[in-house]
Amino acid sequence: MSSVIRSYNGLSGLMNPIAHRTPRARSRCNSDKMQLPLRENFLIINKQRKHPIENGRLRRFLESLAPALGLQERGFSVVFLTDEKMRRFNRDYRGFNKSTDVLSFQGDGGYLGDILISSETAYNQSRKSSTLSFETNIRRLILHGLLHLSGYDHETDNGEMRAMERRLRRRFQC
Repeated sequence: MSSVIRSYNGLSGLMNPIAHRTPRARSRCNSDKMQLPLRENFLIINKQRKHPIENGRLRRFLESLAPALGLQERGFSVVFLTDEKMRRFNRDYRGFNKSTDVLSFQGDGGYLGDILISSETAYNQSRKSSTLSFETNIRRLILHGLLHLSGYDHETDNGEMRAMERRLRRRFQC
């Protein structure tokens, strides 16, 4: 992992931001200090307490999604933050002094990178939708972030990323 995020209350590590976007499992990750490894290549870090993150289903989703993207040998983390922490990242690395739903930070070497998700923004987006659950929105944001970490860029690729995202949403029901 890289080192930028350490200045933000001990989060894992981030480098260059590359992405943005204008029922219960038995296991939950609600603790500010809890870090759960997902196999050896995935890590969920929950730095917020307001919205429970359902680890069991999320872990299974990540374990099936990574191979579909050819990422089974590349490590990455998914970090859940408050709107306030996400606003600071968005301000410091993108110049926008407001929260956003997802940011991706490219790693180096064999480490793919970090995906930051504002659980507050994701929750509010799902509440505004009659068809989008919080869990499904989290999955969509992770997928979006992983596509950015894999080199896709919806701002410059003439629809290639959006088409891939649609195909993977259908395949993984998110």
